[in-house]
Amino acid sequence: MFNRKSIVLITGCAGFIGSALSKKFLKEGYKVVGIDNVNNYYDLDLKKDRLKDISLFVSENNLKWSFHEISIEDKISCQKLFSKIRPQIVINLAAQAGVRYSISNPTAYFKSNMNGFFNILELCRIYEVAHLVYASSSSIYGSSLDYPFSENQNSNQPKSFYAATKKSNEMMAHAFSNIYKIPMTGLRYFTVYGPWGRPDMAPMIFAKNLISKKPISVFNNGEMSRDFTFIDDIVEGTYLCSIKIPSQEICEIEAFEKAPHKIFNIGYGKPINLLDFINMLENTFNIKAIKKYEPMQKGDVVKTYANINKLKDWINFQPKVSIDEGIKNFAKWYLDYYT
Repeated sequence: MFNRKSIVLITGCAGFIGSALSKKFLKEGYKVVGIDNVNNYYDLDLKKDRLKDISLFVSENNLKWSFHEISIEDKISCQKLFSKIRPQIVINLAAQAGVRYSISNPTAYFKSNMNGFFNILELCRIYEVAHLVYASSSSIYGSSLDYPFSENQNSNQPKSFYAATKKSNEMMAHAFSNIYKIPMTGLRYFTVYGPWGRPDMAPMIFAKNLISKKPISVFNNGEMSRDFTFIDDIVEGTYLCSIKIPSQEICEIEAFEKAPHKIFNIGYGKPINLLDFINMLENTFNIKAIKKYEPMQKGDVVKTYANINKLKDWINFQPKVSIDEGIKNFAKWYLDYYT
């Protein structure tokens, strides 16, 4: 366990999860350093407003925070920062996100998710970081029908290049952890939603189109389900994993040998059909959706469903925010922010 004097470096701190996690660590009394390249993959104003929200929280509570506009692809700048701050905990959330965008622009994913992640691994080795936590994804399970998804099942057939980079991250992390004995934890995030969400994800797209009375694209004739997980539960699970160091033991992936490396699913543990999700949004916003049924998209999967038993055993993880409560909280924020 770490104490409150520990320095935490969070990459991707202007992102959806990164900004919320930064506030969590700050609230718990840690000194937090955030980096983000603030790229234009989606709305720059939203990213900047997340950073403003952190700064306001810091000023109101007299907390220790600093932000640096750096890309993890820029090893020289990252190394200067590592050398200066000497972080004990590094949480790598910076990545090129999105399954569909990886079809049209795979190069961006290789640069950020492969080269950038390698830079973080190298710097954790050089500066003897006590614990690296990194974001993986439920996408690595591909079109598996073995529900609920377990960390031990085969995940070697990703359907998108994005998923392939995340699977590669897990293997790269295990190799570094095994060779250099660096404690590492990989978190396979299942569909995260809530206030300050990503505009390229279904909840934000649905809400935007509902409000503007534009058609909502419903793929695969609505036969799609996602393990929607509220941001507060994701943040709590990530925080608790970050302050607990894995020992040198068998990793959750059976093919991996002994190393201080653990991999967990982190989700709600109960998939929701997309049509049911849209219906709940309709009821919350009191607006009827215009649905446009379309075929399955390339790289997409029909269903995600997390087995979270291992995370329960590790940190006593138990999602607390129901889908009803989560949608209400999300809708309230959306109306406050956008209207």
